[in-house]
Amino acid sequence: MADQPKSPVWRVTPRMRLRSRALRQDMTDAERKIWFALRAHRLGDAGFRRQTPIGPYVVDFVCHRHAVVVEIDGGQHVEGSQREHDLRRDAFLRSKGYRVLRFSNLDVLTNLPGVLETIVTSLGTAPSLPSPASGGGGERGGFGGL
Repeated sequence: MADQPKSPVWRVTPRMRLRSRALRQDMTDAERKIWFALRAHRLGDAGFRRQTPIGPYVVDFVCHRHAVVVEIDGGQHVEGSQREHDLRRDAFLRSKGYRVLRFSNLDVLTNLPGVLETIVTSLGTAPSLPSPASGGGGERGGFGGL
């Protein structure tokens, strides 16, 4: 019996795991742009995960090391019931020690450098953003033309 591998102990329900997987496959344009900038430790030393379950919620992006959650919101998030849901969700995440940063799709699509700067500032780390001197800038900007 000692030679048999142990089954993993999942802390996430199968339903939440399927929901997370579906959300990763169906990201919005704004979420794709942010993910391209956050993935693979591209923003400082911060490792982000996308569409990750935390408690009863699935957050858009999370950096566990720095306890930062990044949410990208569409227009429906400013309306009554969704806004109340977001406030409850944010309170839950704060109770677990996370800082929640919310950006609208429009912010991400029209001001990605500003959004990334806000995220870097919240992490408290020096960014490892491409430098024009190293060929990372240019007319398309330092974020790969995002």
